[in-house]
Amino acid sequence: MLVTRAPAKINLTLHILGRRDDGYHELESLVVFSGAGDTLSLSPGDALSLEVSGPTAPAAGAGDDNLVLRAARNLAERVEGLTLGAFRLEKRLPVAAGIGGGSSDAAAALRLLARGNGLTADDPRLYDAARVTGSDVPVCLASQARMMRGAGESLGPLLRLPLLPAVLVNPGVPVETRPVFARLGLQPGERVEAAAHPIVGDGAPALELLALLSRGRNDLEDPACLQAPVIVDTLAVLRAARGCKLARMSGSGATCFAIFSTPKAAARAARAIRTQHPEWWVKTAALR
Repeated sequence: MLVTRAPAKINLTLHILGRRDDGYHELESLVVFSGAGDTLSLSPGDALSLEVSGPTAPAAGAGDDNLVLRAARNLAERVEGLTLGAFRLEKRLPVAAGIGGGSSDAAAALRLLARGNGLTADDPRLYDAARVTGSDVPVCLASQARMMRGAGESLGPLLRLPLLPAVLVNPGVPVETRPVFARLGLQPGERVEAAAHPIVGDGAPALELLALLSRGRNDLEDPACLQAPVIVDTLAVLRAARGCKLARMSGSGATCFAIFSTPKAAARAARAIRTQHPEWWVKTAALR
């Protein structure tokens, strides 16, 4: 039995640069990962299967369109004689939440298949299978901080960033990605005139990183708030929490995050938010 974690992906920034001629939106995003996430296991064998359990399993589904199975099939098309097997997914992350839950699950499946078949982590067939599975899957392969560009296929070098004490909040409303991008109203070939993404260096200290992040943005935040107005309330609650240094939406929503001065401040805020909104998904996290 092979086991790995599929951590939540958090977009600290998400700048939309325009829309390419092929219809995909071109973006620039600083991505980090949380300790919170799903757990995926694999029992190697000839047949490919998936069993899903856990608190958010009903929303994830275990059909053929699950990204775990799609990733496995995509890798099998590229690696002759690939040993597959039975996957078991313990689903804890909310679905359609802007934190790459399905993409991280797919990347975890590729990592497990690589381990079970003696493939190295830098095998180009892993990246190729990740790329055709989904836009966020390549960055989830290593699950470490880095810049993501293009439509998700262009990855910067891994970054050593300080641990950022944070609180993640999802108000329980799934948000589909496609309508959020559509609300931007960009036509193929159209570019966006906006401030450039701040340059984040390897090993940036916490105060410098926070200053850089404050100059960034998530360009999907406004259209997502129109799609799901509860995001406005979520951000307001996080920004009002004592010790909050920065609050922003991740991905296309509806999950939002807040960075705090200390882990103690983050834990205190999480307790208060759970009390005030027991129906919300609230997690403390150390983003890296």
